[in-house]
Order: sequence, then structure tokens, then C-alpha cells
Amino acid sequence: MTAEHAGRLLVHAATFAALGPGGDITGTRGRSPDGLFVRDARHLSRWRLLVDGSAPGILTPGGRSGGPAVLAPDGTRDEPPAYVIFRRQALYEGTLTEHTTVTSNVAHDMTLTLVLEADADFADQFELRSDRRTYDKTGAVREVEESGGDVTFHYRRAEWHSATTLSARPLPDEVRPLGTSGRALTWRLALPAGGEAHLAVTVTARPHGAPAPRRPGPASPDEVAHRVRSEEADIRRDDLPPPPQGTGSALRQACAQGLADLAGLLVPAQGPDGERVSPPGAGVPWFLTLFGRDSLITSFFALPYRPALARATLLGLAATQAQAYEPGRVAQPGKIVHEVRHGELAHFGQVPYGRYYGSVDSTPLFLALLHAYTEHTGDPAVARRLEGHARAAVAWLLGDGGLGGRGYLVYEADEAGLLNQNWKDSAGAVCFADGTQLTGAVAVAEAQGYAYDALRRTAALARAVWQDTAWARELEALAGDLRERFHRDFLLPESAFPALALDEGGRRADVLASDAGHLLWSGILDADIGRRVGRRLTEDDFFSGWGIRTLAAGQHPYHPLSYHRGSVWPHDTALAVLGMARYGLHDEAAVVTRGLLAASEHVGHRMPEVFSGHARPGPGDPGGPVPYPHANSPQAWAAATPLALLTAVRTGHPGA
Repeated sequence: MTAEHAGRLLVHAATFAALGPGGDITGTRGRSPDGLFVRDARHLSRWRLLVDGSAPGILTPGGRSGGPAVLAPDGTRDEPPAYVIFRRQALYEGTLTEHTTVTSNVAHDMTLTLVLEADADFADQFELRSDRRTYDKTGAVREVEESGGDVTFHYRRAEWHSATTLSARPLPDEVRPLGTSGRALTWRLALPAGGEAHLAVTVTARPHGAPAPRRPGPASPDEVAHRVRSEEADIRRDDLPPPPQGTGSALRQACAQGLADLAGLLVPAQGPDGERVSPPGAGVPWFLTLFGRDSLITSFFALPYRPALARATLLGLAATQAQAYEPGRVAQPGKIVHEVRHGELAHFGQVPYGRYYGSVDSTPLFLALLHAYTEHTGDPAVARRLEGHARAAVAWLLGDGGLGGRGYLVYEADEAGLLNQNWKDSAGAVCFADGTQLTGAVAVAEAQGYAYDALRRTAALARAVWQDTAWARELEALAGDLRERFHRDFLLPESAFPALALDEGGRRADVLASDAGHLLWSGILDADIGRRVGRRLTEDDFFSGWGIRTLAAGQHPYHPLSYHRGSVWPHDTALAVLGMARYGLHDEAAVVTRGLLAASEHVGHRMPEVFSGHARPGPGDPGGPVPYPHANSPQAWAAATPLALLTAVRTGHPGA
């Protein structure tokens, strides 16, 4: 559920609750499903409050300024509501805590009947997407257990067992069946004249395979808020350097919102020795889990200001590095994971994403971040600890990755998973100018830039940390050779603009794409070509006024509301902005930065994951960017984008 919707989104420790404005859950599906979600499953699919048989009206939606939802029955000017309901909800790890206070407005006693309708469908997130796919779940059983006033919903399928428990104080006066699997919990609350009545309910998700809680969760929404503030204080702290003049308060506000979003998007993971780490997950609702590419780029953006995120990401990804060949997972020794899933469909192999390695770029980005973290912090401890992982990652680049044999990092379509395995991973995103998808072994441009950067940075680690000068020289030579080949093979002869990709036969994908901005960030382009490319990205067909389009407008495959063929992704634009600053294009970087910040101002300073490629309206038109209907919000690399912009604009400001 996006920030633009009227509902409320609670996120904490790889758990999220998408609630309606009054705090209810209806069990919606599609692009914005509501419910309580833990480890890729919906643990609460119905949650509806009724008073005396009717749903109270909403006076104030929940979440406004952090406050409760304020509800009341219908009334008139002459007969105002006899009571008001304050519904406070909070989320901590896998537990939703709700405290309801009913306040009397009249001078006589009354008794109210409160009903909470509840159900848990345990739907896997892949079932809830609007992609028209169905999954066989033969043998699955849902049951309800009532014990001591608690209600527990169970879901079993072979060895799989998940549960959701509802506990309330006071205990319900009655629990009755609701539909085929739900329950209606009923309380008859005595409300004294001018007084209050209270109801506290806790919903605890118990996903299959989840570790036991480290400690008891907070008992009330106020306690949740206190503990979460304490846990998130280090990320949220207000210590960023001031932005230069010209970006003003918009960049400060976007950075503050981004840090708040990043704090909520941290997910529990394990390091190489089983230690708990908290890297950023990718985003809500579909990707709140460890993602190689997303977590790495997010950590790059945050590195100058929050280096702990990079450390957690490096350790979490090292622990999941592939050790063997598993074709169904696209796993090869040394490869860094694309994503990690914990849901039922992944467990039974009905989707390949339990631990999925269909990413051509996570491995070089891992190597590059390892050096960047070491260089920024001056602490070689993580690099020393992960030397074996780094050597395995380089071996993958040169071996199964294709760099040593084919000359470039390549991927081939995974028919059961991702057809494209770069950041533009939707079907058809890597195409020729006529819209035809590339086939065979595909070498995308930006992955070659990442590989170049990874080889150079790993050479620096080999020389300075691992004391292996011979290997450092070898890696530097490989980087130089890659850069020379890239200029020969990828540049389009008529424009010297980089092709999006090469197909297996070496044909250039001649579509003009934003991936060229990533090449500026990695530094693979010669100075003159880099400056020419950076300026080209600010022309009207690329730059919408809000950000850089993934494909330049006017080409046959361009569509402003496509996922990767004309939309604008702020993180993609931010990589180009960082690259422009690297090549000395500070005026161009400032123009694009102002466009992204203007876009964020239309959505409460929360940078969208993706929005349409439609051009920005002219002066005097108050319209904002056209939203992309399936965007995640909040989303990690979008949340970190303002931090990247801060770095870029400070780079071009003497004395900053």
C-alpha cells in the first residue's frame, strides 16, 4: 500500500501491516494487498471492528502525525455521537498490537457490543500479485483452535506449519465462527457516563521456520513506539552535512524521510558465522527481504553517512554466497545471491526464489562495495574476514560469469525465473531499437562497468589488505583490457553512445537507454566520451524534467508507463547524477537533482521507487509526476537516493 493511499503502513524487521484508514483489513489482492505480512505470507487477512453491529465512521485516519484512528458512530448536529473510539495500532517484528479506547460523550451509562472479525488466509505473496498465475496447494489444511480465550489460526501443508494467535484483555465474551475459516470475537463493554472502556488485542504471527523471538515484544503501542525509536535512533539521527545552496530544504527533507524509511526496511539476516545482521531489504509490499543488487546499491548510496548498512549487507550476502552448482536456482560457486525468500511456495519449489541467484550484477557490486566500505571506514577487518568470499566472487566473474572466456559478464534467460538478470529484469526490457528482446548469452552494458570497478577495487584490496601484489597487478590488467574492449564493442558508431547490451553474436542493442548513466558511476568510460554521455542524458528525450527515463522517448519500444522501457527510476537517475559529478558535469548533476527533488515534494518527500516517463508540466502547472501503479513504497534504493544526491551536489561544491 503506497503512501498516496488513504491507509496506513506499518513496517518493522521484515514485517509489515497494510491497514485501511480506520485500522481494518479486508483481504485485498493485486497491486496493493492489505494484511499482516511476515516471511512472504499474509498472517491476517481480515480484521474488522464493529460496534453495535455497524462499522463506525472515520473522524481521523490512523497514522496522521503518528496518532490513532479516531472513529465514531453516525450522528447529527442535534444528536452528536454518544462515544468516540481511539484505535491505536503498532507493529513490532511479527506482532501487531492494538489498543482500543472507547470514550463516552454522554452523562449516562451504556453497554456497547464490540466485535472484531478476524481471519488468516496464509496466502503466499506470489499468490496475491495480479499476474494471473495460480499455484497448486494440494493437501493444505486450515484450522482454528480456541484455548483460554485465545484464538489461533493454523495452516498446514505436509511439513509446513504456520499459525497466527489472537490474545485479548479482557477476554472475549463470545467467539463464534465467521464464514468458512474466520472468527468473530465479541465483547460487551460497560461504558460509564463520561468514562472510558479499554480493549487490548495482540496478533502474533508464527511463520514456518522462523527463529524464536529473542525477547518478549512490547506490550502496548506506546511501548512499541519507544522501543522502535530506540532501535532506529542511530539511522534516523540528524547529523547529515548541510546541502549546498540551490537544493535547500527539499534535499534535507528528502534525506530525513529516506533515513526514516531505511530504518523501517532493515531485515534480519545472518552473517557468515551465524551472527545477526540487519541489512536493508528491498521494499514493501513485494520485496521486504534481502536482495543482492538492491541492498548493495542502497548501501553504496548510504555509505558516506551510514556505513553500518554496508557492513551488514556485505556480511549477509557473504553468508548466502553460492557454494555449488544448482541450475534450478541459477547458482554457481562464488556467485552472490539475487534474493532470499522464506515463503511456502519457495519452500516447496513452486517458485525458484527461496535462494535465487539470477543476477549478473550482484557479484561485482559486492566486490566493489567491499572496497568502498574499507576505504571509507579505514577499517580492514571486514575485508580481511571476507577475503575468501572475495576471491570466490572474482573466480565467478572470470569463470561462470563469462568475463574470462567470453570477454564480458553475461547471463542467459532463466525460463522458470527471470528472463533478464540485470537491474532491468522485466521481460523485454533488454531490447533492440525495434523492441525485440535479446537472446542467448546477453552482455548488458552496466554490468561491464560494475565488473571494471570491481576488478580495480579488488586489486586495491589485494595490494593494501591481503598483501598479494601479484594478484593486484593481474586484476588491474584485466580491468584495463575490459575497458579497452568495451570502448571498441559497445559504442554505437553513429553517436558514440553506449549500446544497452550485446547479444550472443556481438550485435549491439541500439536502443538508447539510461544504463549509460551507470557507466559514468563506475568510471569505465574515457573522459571525453563520459562527458558527452552525461550531457546526452540531460536532453529532453531522456530527461523528463523529473528524472532520466529508462529509455529515451521517441523510440519504438518507449512507453512512459512501462516498468523499464520509459519509466523513471530515481535510483537509476541518482547513479547517473553521481556519475555526472565524477566526470565534472556539476551543472548537469544539479539540474537533474532539482528535478528529482521536485518530484519527491509531490509525495511528502518520499522518493518514489518508479514513476512514469511523462514530461514535467510547464511553469504554473501544479501537477506532479504520474505514479507507476505497481510501485513499492517505501523502497530501499529510492529511500537512499536523496543521500546519493547529497553526495553528488557536495562533490561539485568547493569546500562542501
